[in-house]
Amino acid sequence: MSERKMTSSRRHYLKSMMLQVGQRLLEAEIQQAEEEKQRYLEENCPSIDFPSSMHELQDLCKKIHQQIDSVDEQRYDMESKVDKVDKEIEDLRLKVQDLKGKFKKPALKKVRMSADAMLQALLGNKHKVSMDLRANLKQVKKEVKEEENVGDWRKNIEDKAGMDGRKKMFESEA
Repeated sequence: MSERKMTSSRRHYLKSMMLQVGQRLLEAEIQQAEEEKQRYLEENCPSIDFPSSMHELQDLCKKIHQQIDSVDEQRYDMESKVDKVDKEIEDLRLKVQDLKGKFKKPALKKVRMSADAMLQALLGNKHKVSMDLRANLKQVKKEVKEEENVGDWRKNIEDKAGMDGRKKMFESEA
């Protein structure tokens, strides 16, 4: 047979029944937790009979302080155990990750961002000055060399030829 769809009334009825069962279970769990709490308090916190004399009251205070110290030691021991176990769990998790293989780096998207936008993102509202990189560049002026007008170009070449000519070139530039 082909699967038939459930009617909406049937679906609504089943949903309400599931909610009722869940609510009953939740109420039972809350009641059980309350009973457990009462049982624990009866075991560990007996009712206090207030003493009539000062000496008995001091003894009671000393006893309560001793109980507080023992509970505090237990709490400290439990915290240290929990910290130790958490550290072991973290170490084991790192070992498992190492055994699985290299960690895959996510593919990063290329973002085109101006220097102003980058500084704005990094510094937030502190960044007010616009960053015009070309404005901060040093201006360099070109020096135009004045060429000596020599009447005869062959004479100039003959002067520069040989070691004497090279020596004259370096002396004139320095």
